[in-house]
Amino acid sequence: MTTRLRIALQKKGRLADDSFALLKKCGLRFAIRGSGLLARVKNMPIDLLLVRDDDIPSFVANGASDIGIVGENVLVEEQLTHTNKLDAEIIMRLGFSRCKLCLASSEKSNVKDTQSLDGTRIATTYPGVLGRYLKDNNIKAKSVEMKGAVELAPSIGIADSICDLVSSGATLEANGLKAFKTILESEAVLINSTRTLDPIKKDILDKLINRIDGVLKSSETKYIMMNAPKNKIDAITAILPGSDAPTIIPLAGNDELVAMQAVCTENVFWETLEELKGLGARAILVLPIEKMMS
Repeated sequence: MTTRLRIALQKKGRLADDSFALLKKCGLRFAIRGSGLLARVKNMPIDLLLVRDDDIPSFVANGASDIGIVGENVLVEEQLTHTNKLDAEIIMRLGFSRCKLCLASSEKSNVKDTQSLDGTRIATTYPGVLGRYLKDNNIKAKSVEMKGAVELAPSIGIADSICDLVSSGATLEANGLKAFKTILESEAVLINSTRTLDPIKKDILDKLINRIDGVLKSSETKYIMMNAPKNKIDAITAILPGSDAPTIIPLAGNDELVAMQAVCTENVFWETLEELKGLGARAILVLPIEKMMS
């Protein structure tokens, strides 16, 4: 029987869509069908276990899955509220599905900041993270745990403020709420346990991590090409963002210009292009990089 690496993923939602997209950019071929809990990757010995997001940390900790992709907010909450210490840790930050866990209150409320929280009630679906924050900051407030629709709590008198996830802030605004404190910043993370994988699974995981690393790097990396004056090579090289030494190619029939090519690992802004043009560069091209491996 072929040894296969098992990855726990959220079954549906924004995090699921982003996770599927990442794995497909890594070259994994698979199809998600209906309500199935398992999807097999066709071109690598990998299985995808499709579950609820709050089950992923415990699945990884208990060995039902070798690794998982989960929101950091979910991982921290499960670690704080689980009966036993969860054997799950972050091995890579993935940079997508970013959000913040914020304290928010009605614009008409007397609760405007953390100093006015004493003696109040805070509705949340994250009692673990909220409880830790209140304890660490010696705030004497009561946590009111809810399973959903937290943003309605102040308007129906359940709580004076809320502690909830914020992405765009549109939900808060629609309910007359305003965030006044961020207590956790979150993004998608790749997690595993401290268990030692057998050599075959370890090899599969190493290859996958290398591919993920390449996808993440290429998403911000750009390939710049231009024609530039020979006497400005050093000045142009100095302002290329995050690049190694560029490739210099002579131009046929022109002794004053050269072709310069460079891989830039930092964002290339319009201001950068304007600086390059100011130094005499012309025919400047900025191209995306689809795949990259160090």
